[in-house]
Amino acid sequence: MRALFVFATLAFGSASTSAQAQNSAAKPPAADSARGGDSAQLSREIAQQRAAGEKYLPDADRFTFGDRTVQADTRVDGPIAVAHGNLDVYGTVDGDVVALGGDVRVHKGARVTGDAWAAGGKVLIEGGSVDGGKRSIEGAPGVATERPRHPRTTWESVKLVVGWFALFAIIGLGVMIFTEANLDGVVVALERGFAKSFWIGLAGEVLMLPALLVLVVALAITILGALLIPFAVVAYVIAAAGLFTLGFLAVARLTGGGLTSDRGTTTPRGVHVRALMLGLVVFGALWMLAAAFTWTPVFGAILRAIAIAITWAAATVGLGATIISRAGTQRAGRAGARSSTDELAWQTPTPVTGVAASSRRSVSSAR
Repeated sequence: MRALFVFATLAFGSASTSAQAQNSAAKPPAADSARGGDSAQLSREIAQQRAAGEKYLPDADRFTFGDRTVQADTRVDGPIAVAHGNLDVYGTVDGDVVALGGDVRVHKGARVTGDAWAAGGKVLIEGGSVDGGKRSIEGAPGVATERPRHPRTTWESVKLVVGWFALFAIIGLGVMIFTEANLDGVVVALERGFAKSFWIGLAGEVLMLPALLVLVVALAITILGALLIPFAVVAYVIAAAGLFTLGFLAVARLTGGGLTSDRGTTTPRGVHVRALMLGLVVFGALWMLAAAFTWTPVFGAILRAIAIAITWAAATVGLGATIISRAGTQRAGRAGARSSTDELAWQTPTPVTGVAASSRRSVSSAR
């Protein structure tokens, strides 16, 4: 709080009364510079500082809330102060510039004849010049540190969806190359019991955190175990993420397999890769549709809720199938292999291989 007062005093104490009157004409309208709760919070902060003996702190109405820009080829008398926003300077400011809860950016060709201060932000010199001092106070207390939360734009949402799709596509190709057999096992478990996989996956999600707590408590009993707790937590999180990812990829491959055919593909792996990519495209299309309507708050929120629900259901079913198949290591083919072996296990050991069953029964009957 003391540091906040110091730079506020330096920023505003050197400005004359006539300079303040000239700058008032360049300020945004009062409706933009004072916003209910924000202005009240800033006023309380200033009152606390003045009660502590800081008499030169300016009034709250000297601040403008939100982002502000000093246009190029313009000259403005300072000080210029913004709260809860960034200050971009392209022209010339005769005096100090201050940002509370934002950055001060002095762009190419711009000039600040006084000091540049930022509390809860940074002073960024991007080709311009500051004649006075430059100081950034990260994480300064009070209202000045509370930055506004701007909603994500449509383009940012689209890029985020594309990034996640690329990540899952790369992971999926890696799984197909190195652990395709495990993915096959999870897919088989999905085909054998979809509802069962969902309920087991739901139970796994519910018990995941308690299982981690039990693991931590068990390790904390001994000194050596307590030292291993951080590594165990990291390994547990990685393992859980791996199970979720493997299950989701299995659901995506099963979904894509129902929408494509084997025509034009000569190898089973090619069929599986095409099904996996198509399944990822289906799930990615849900999120892309939601991202495309980010500009509409209501409809965009509905589409995001639908995408979240479908993705969660797919991840839950995949997790259950992964648990049932023990990460794809337990497959239905093993049981068949054991049964076929048991049918021939009664044959009498002999150096001559391939003894027929009918020959053995005929010998027994002869005896």
